[in-house]
Amino acid sequence: MKINLSGHHVDVTDTVKQDVSAKFTKIASHFPTLISLDIIISKEHGEFEVEITTNYEGSRIAAKASDPVMYPALSSAGKKLDAALKHRKGQLKADLHAKPEVTAPEIAYERVQEMDLK
Repeated sequence: MKINLSGHHVDVTDTVKQDVSAKFTKIASHFPTLISLDIIISKEHGEFEVEITTNYEGSRIAAKASDPVMYPALSSAGKKLDAALKHRKGQLKADLHAKPEVTAPEIAYERVQEMDLK
């Protein structure tokens, strides 16, 4: 999985890159069809904002988190992304299951007509 990491008003150092790749290897192993993650780390008004976007099985998944410290923001955004990917995976699996056929309920009037009420 390719990780595109960029910073806005933040220097993206090698240690940040290593930490990000370490955090998202678990997600890569759980969802092998992921091709790439786009991660943007920005700092505005004293808070770090982390935005992660990816395409998974035909839909765009995004997660966003903010914190005064960068590493908890990364961790929180990673957890949100993992939850969103699991939700999407569940939707895809549910679509594969056979759906029960809807049968029309018997109308009370028809049942009364069938009864011999004499």
